[in-house]
Amino acid sequence: MLDSSIERAARATPPVVAKRIQGLSDRAIAWLFVAPSIFLLLAVNIFPLIWTIRLSFTNFRVNRPNAEVGFVGLKNYINILTDADIWQTMQATAHFLIWTIVLQVLIGFTLAYLINKKFRGNDMWTTIIVLPMMLSPAVVGNFWTFLYQPQIGLFNYAVGFLTGTDPSAFSMIGDVSLAPWAIVIVDTWMWTPFVMLICLAGLRSIPGSIYEAAECDRASKWRQFWTITIPMVLPFLMLAILFRGIENFKMFDLVVQLTGGGPGSTTELTSINLKREAFEKWRTGYASAYAVILFVTVFGLASIYVKALNKVKQR
Repeated sequence: MLDSSIERAARATPPVVAKRIQGLSDRAIAWLFVAPSIFLLLAVNIFPLIWTIRLSFTNFRVNRPNAEVGFVGLKNYINILTDADIWQTMQATAHFLIWTIVLQVLIGFTLAYLINKKFRGNDMWTTIIVLPMMLSPAVVGNFWTFLYQPQIGLFNYAVGFLTGTDPSAFSMIGDVSLAPWAIVIVDTWMWTPFVMLICLAGLRSIPGSIYEAAECDRASKWRQFWTITIPMVLPFLMLAILFRGIENFKMFDLVVQLTGGGPGSTTELTSINLKREAFEKWRTGYASAYAVILFVTVFGLASIYVKALNKVKQR
């Protein structure tokens, strides 16, 4: 049946087109089939980027489509880089980014190291640990908002039980000093399993013969850990840091569900601030410049980091 379909398609092909196809190389035919997908990807990704860069040099406001659009040059970029509120959101983002990565790497690697040791119920515990990663950020945000409630939240009761503090004496998402840590805790709870899986893949990729050779040389377990395990898992750890760093830099939905950027602007990350500039204040040109700065920052840091990761992999 397949042969007959091919024959019908061949007969339906115009002779001129058939001759041109017969004269193409395998490489050209491959590009012929891939070209529509590449064109679609470029249209979806590259065109919005170019359009955003263009708007970043204007005073365009999307809620005033009939207003005259003026070219303002680098004014939007200068205003952003000299705005104290923008730097405050950058600081909040850096706090969130650094602490979530540190905690997720430490806890994730520890869990991976423990699970890599074969024991009864290994698969069951792995499945339980991975469960938070399978949930939607909106569900996680609502779930932890309930847990953080001072009067009925289980988190406050757990802290009160361990420290003797009155559970209703503090509010994790309502206190200026505690709110940043509230979103760090939730993101760590949700995405530590992701880091654990990457580290677990790295641990299980280490050949057992290397440890056997180390034991023959009478290397202690501590020595094996620092000279074999850590160096061979390091590329996987760096890859996990890259993924989580990029994702947490543009974190939006989870923080919106938990704190909405509050109290005040304590947990207002750059993504939330960008959304407010674009869709609440309707400063489209300004927001476009803001988006370009964030894109260049992430792209530049990621490029440098990838070069370091390649050097580690080549060692």
